[in-house]
Amino acid sequence: MKENIIPHTYQVSKEQRIVSNNHNSLLLWFTGLSGSGKSTIANLVEKELFDLGIKTYSLDGDNIRKGINNDLSFAPEDRTENIRRIAEVSHLMVDAGLVVLAAFVSPYKKDRENIRTIVKDVNFVEVYINTSVEECERRDVKGLYKKARAGEIKNMTGISAPYETPESPDIEIKTENESIEDSVNRIVDFIKPKLQLNHE
Repeated sequence: MKENIIPHTYQVSKEQRIVSNNHNSLLLWFTGLSGSGKSTIANLVEKELFDLGIKTYSLDGDNIRKGINNDLSFAPEDRTENIRRIAEVSHLMVDAGLVVLAAFVSPYKKDRENIRTIVKDVNFVEVYINTSVEECERRDVKGLYKKARAGEIKNMTGISAPYETPESPDIEIKTENESIEDSVNRIVDFIKPKLQLNHE
């Protein structure tokens, strides 16, 4: 079947879409434990970028798991497939000229490296939301830690499944030591130069 798949050459290129938008496209990937603050921070970063006229779209576990990945469990192999599909969707959105903000636990280093390969390193910004499991469990926004401790949830990252810490993220946010406002400002300041077009 693969031999019958022939790429089509389209009249509008990624470069033309980027010029039309007047900013580069990229993927901001927020990783961290459940309850670390990934989605909260990603949403506020998107609002800041949107207010600056940047064309954006947010992806998170809720809008992906309920739709395109509703056939996947939280077993390790399905987690890997979940992230692979999200990376491919993000790649298409980056090609469309958007700044994509993706907030996913994404606990495995190999999966995060695969994202970087799919979207290309130049388009990828890894944001590690570093919040201790103790603090995430104290917040327990969705009640998941309580359920995991009661044995109602299996493969809970940080409790019964591992989280492999990023070794050299582009940005590390320590939510227990800095305010959300400062965190958002730091991320926006970091990516602003990456969004600027080279008009030389």
